Amino acid sequence: MSQLVLHGYWRSSASYRLRIALNFKGIAYGQVTHDLRKGEQRETSFQHIAPHGLVPAIEYDGRHYIESPAILEWIEAQWPEPRLLPRQPQDAVIVRSMMALIACDIHPLNNLRVLDSLRRDLGADDAQVAQWIARWTAAGFTALETLVSRHGGRFAFGDSLTFADCCLVPQLYNAERFGVDLSLFPHLVAAGEMARTMPVVAAAAPSCQPDAD
Repeated sequence: MSQLVLHGYWRSSASYRLRIALNFKGIAYGQVTHDLRKGEQRETSFQHIAPHGLVPAIEYDGRHYIESPAILEWIEAQWPEPRLLPRQPQDAVIVRSMMALIACDIHPLNNLRVLDSLRRDLGADDAQVAQWIARWTAAGFTALETLVSRHGGRFAFGDSLTFADCCLVPQLYNAERFGVDLSLFPHLVAAGEMARTMPVVAAAAPSCQPDAD
C-alpha cells in the first residue's frame, strides 16, 4: 500500500479530525507540518498540493486531496471498516448534518485567517476575538446539542464513533482552549469525553503530535 502523508499542523482542528479517523481505521501515515503561525501554509511548494493554502491535505498514491469533510468521506470509502458512517441513509444523513454544523458553520468563522483578519483589519483585541469565538461556537453548539440529545448514545450519534465525533472532539478542544462556557452543552461534553477515552482518539490529540510545542 502507498504511504499516506498528512500535511497539517498540530493545533489545526481540521487536521485533528483526520488524525482521529486515520487512527480509528488503523491506517499508518506520515506527517508533514506547516506552521500556521509562520504562514508556512501559504508557501508556493505547499500550494502545489493545496491550492487554497490551508491545512490539512493528504498525499496518497500520487494524488492530493484537500478539505477535511471530503477527505473523511474518501477515507470511509477507501477503508470501509471499521465504519465511521452508519449504513442506513437516514442515520448517515444525521451524522453528516452534525459534521456540517461544525465543519461548515462553526469552524470557518473561527479559522485562524478570520481571527487574524479581525485583529489586523478591524483592530479587535484578544477579548473581542474571544467573544467572537464564543458567540459562533455557542450558536453552532446549541443546534448540535439538540441533535445529540435526540440521537446520541455513548457517542454523538448512537454507541459508536462516527464522523460527528471526529469533528466534535477537536471543536471541544478549541472551545476549551479559548475559554468558551460549555455548561449549556452537557450532551456534547459527555460525548466528547467518551470519545477521548479511546486510545486512538487520545493519540490524535494536539499535544501528542511530533510538531507540538
